Amino acid sequence: MQHRKEPSGMALVRLKRAAQITLPAELRKRFHLEEGDYLEVEAVENGILLKPVAFIGREKAWEKVREVLDRVHAKLPPSDQSPREQEEEITRIIKELRQDDAAERRP
Repeated sequence: MQHRKEPSGMALVRLKRAAQITLPAELRKRFHLEEGDYLEVEAVENGILLKPVAFIGREKAWEKVREVLDRVHAKLPPSDQSPREQEEEITRIIKELRQDDAAERRP
């Protein structure tokens, strides 16, 4: 893959067969990207924006859900939360895990 630095500090990449591109090594290192990672693609006014997406593996996510369920149902006194509030807490915890994972990937 060939790329060259433009005067603006941006790298120029070439679209290859099957619409593939290779991100420059300095960007992959900066954003902690590895083969198999996901990027969100968005059409913006002046081009295409690629953003790394934090994914939590299914097993890790279920492990955390089980921990929350154990804490909510088994180890604490009966909850004063409604089922909806409990679901919202689980959702909040999962969102925090995703944010933590994304933060680890940022430079």
